Amino acid sequence: MSDQKVDVVAHLHAKPGKEADLRRVLESFVAPTRQEEGCLRYDLFVDLDHPNKFTFIEEWASRAALIKHGESNHIQEGRKHFPELLSEPGWVQVATRIA
Repeated sequence: MSDQKVDVVAHLHAKPGKEADLRRVLESFVAPTRQEEGCLRYDLFVDLDHPNKFTFIEEWASRAALIKHGESNHIQEGRKHFPELLSEPGWVQVATRIA
């Protein structure tokens, strides 16, 4: 199963007044992640009506590549800021396309 392609949807909500700070942290993930082995798509979105809501849409060659991504230095460093920036825990869905 670890060699099956996986998709990820991750939602992160900034605390009031912390939108720009969270955006900077999340944007710092994009360039290095796109260079990671197994990364097929890694896009960051902001909600047009709720600028405190951010969403990553990701596609990975395997679950193993996704796990390695989560262990990467840039992700670990960025996550250190989450307690001060997030209004609630992030919501992450890991799925595989069936149709």
